[in-house]
Amino acid sequence: MTSETDMNFAHGVWHPGGDRPLPTIIAFHGHGAHGQDLMGLAPFLGGGRSLLLFPEAQYVLQPGTLSYTWFNTSGDLRRSPEEFERIVSLLHEFIEVALPRYGGDPERVALLGFSQGGSIAYRLGLAEPQRWQGVAALSTWLPEEAEAAGHAADPAAVAALPLLIQHGTQDPMVGLDRARDSKTRLEALGAKPDYREYPMAHQIGNESLRDLALWSQQVLDVTPEQ
Repeated sequence: MTSETDMNFAHGVWHPGGDRPLPTIIAFHGHGAHGQDLMGLAPFLGGGRSLLLFPEAQYVLQPGTLSYTWFNTSGDLRRSPEEFERIVSLLHEFIEVALPRYGGDPERVALLGFSQGGSIAYRLGLAEPQRWQGVAALSTWLPEEAEAAGHAADPAAVAALPLLIQHGTQDPMVGLDRARDSKTRLEALGAKPDYREYPMAHQIGNESLRDLALWSQQVLDVTPEQ
């Protein structure tokens, strides 16, 4: 695991070794977390044989803590649509540079996002559904910007994009109704999300991790390490 700061975002890297182009997962953490927050998932995802990149949000919530948020908000603490698109554009640039730098296979890349990071994964994924092997949306919601991107994309590509939605039935942070609403809106776009609920809070539990691990192997077409 390393942290680099010479691109748009400080980031963590999990590299399984080898010099061939590697299947890749790009994981976006949630509000109040940091770039290493999801690193514990790395040995379980992509069969343990995939490159994982963990960009870190730029805005500190509390000085002196590892607590970051993705968006620079206004006085009412709500991010604007323009700010959302600005950050998505920067993350797009980050992906373009990071993939070749760390040996990622541009033909086998999946996106994963938890909570606030899931809104980013949705937006990137639905804007270019033909580019990604899948999008995993964990404890999150579909933002209007991502829905608009899906409407503008090729309907056949949206329908073919593997979408995994995981949500806790006792989530106090992002209500279950928001996940169910996201599923309905995605289906209206022609998407076919694999929607799953778990008896958990705002977290990744053992059962959901098991399903996420299997899903990541399938969409990246890898077998787990023996």
